[in-house]
Amino acid sequence: MLDLADLDRARKRLEGAIYESPCPYSQTLSELSGTRCFVKLENLQMTGSFKERGAANLLLQLDAAERARGVVAASAGNHGLAIAFHASRLGIPAVIVMPESAPLIKVTSARRYGAEVILHGANYDEAYGRARQVQAERGLVFVHPFDDERVIAGQGTLGLELLVQRPEMDAVLVPVGGGGLAAGVALAVKSHRPEVRVIGVQAETLPAMKIALEAHERVTLPPASTIADGIAVRQVGELTLALARRHVDQVVTVSEEELANAILLLLEIEKTVVEGAGAAPLAALLNRPLGLAGLNVVLVLSGGNIDVTVISRIIEHGLVKDGRLVRLGVLLRDRPGALARLTTLIAAERANILHIEHDRAFSSTAIGETEVELTLETSGRTQIDALKQRLEDAGYRVEERNA
Repeated sequence: MLDLADLDRARKRLEGAIYESPCPYSQTLSELSGTRCFVKLENLQMTGSFKERGAANLLLQLDAAERARGVVAASAGNHGLAIAFHASRLGIPAVIVMPESAPLIKVTSARRYGAEVILHGANYDEAYGRARQVQAERGLVFVHPFDDERVIAGQGTLGLELLVQRPEMDAVLVPVGGGGLAAGVALAVKSHRPEVRVIGVQAETLPAMKIALEAHERVTLPPASTIADGIAVRQVGELTLALARRHVDQVVTVSEEELANAILLLLEIEKTVVEGAGAAPLAALLNRPLGLAGLNVVLVLSGGNIDVTVISRIIEHGLVKDGRLVRLGVLLRDRPGALARLTTLIAAERANILHIEHDRAFSSTAIGETEVELTLETSGRTQIDALKQRLEDAGYRVEERNA
């Protein structure tokens, strides 16, 4: 089985090929979580995720004949990007098979790095099946995204870096999909510091590792969707499960709402963009009773490849939840100046009108009345309540419509 010596060799092999990402202290996240919180910024890797470590470590060990044949990988995104980039750097032909639902940013980036991208199937499993077909048809080397000792050893170099960067750490929270990152980091950390807690975090909709550890065997979960597409894995690996059973202390799950909130927090507080998987450790730290109060905690922000459209939806959803964005329906008399009087009252409460819809023809209001729907920017719940009260005191019927 994989051991610490394999990780040490991987670290030497990757010198000059992989960016040693920083792990700064976060004052604000520390205050929010009641811990001393550090963030390992793997979203700063060239292709935007930790996957470069395992991909490069494997590719660097291929012999001349294997390099000439080329490689093929199945990926929901980040693994494919890492293979595409490092294969191009090493002059190795690469084919990446992605599900048709793969985020556009990951598809276009893989092509930009020089890989042949095949979109196939509705999910990773179908893409995996097609990649195996391509492997057989073309005689390529298949690069597994997580269940390969060379890949796990590469991911484990992140753990070796943490031991040097944050020797004071008491716990490290790691996203878990197939388990390659968690297995590698846990092996590295536990080999040197067995007292450090290694906590894996999964999406609530696809807790394959958590269930496998509880069942003492690999299980295949039904298809499910999650904002954390980077850890949307239905079955963990054999190697990763064995290592997780030995070295990972605990696996917890987080909801889609918690993931979205964590993405927004990191954007606002740390000024850093992470994908759903990368936000999972923070989501767990803020929402699960992990017993880490006052301790030195490292969050592995595993990647930052997220579509701008998804970020936009998350921001809007977060603003609504925080009361910084609200939609109001207001009934008023259909007469000249009525709308102007309404907007004057709103301005007096210092709310900003972002959108207004004035519907006479299709609303169900009585003749002589009209309905206005306004989207407003506010400072929070207190301002919304004050505005609604002022409008009602002025004789308006007001309905909040955020759902």
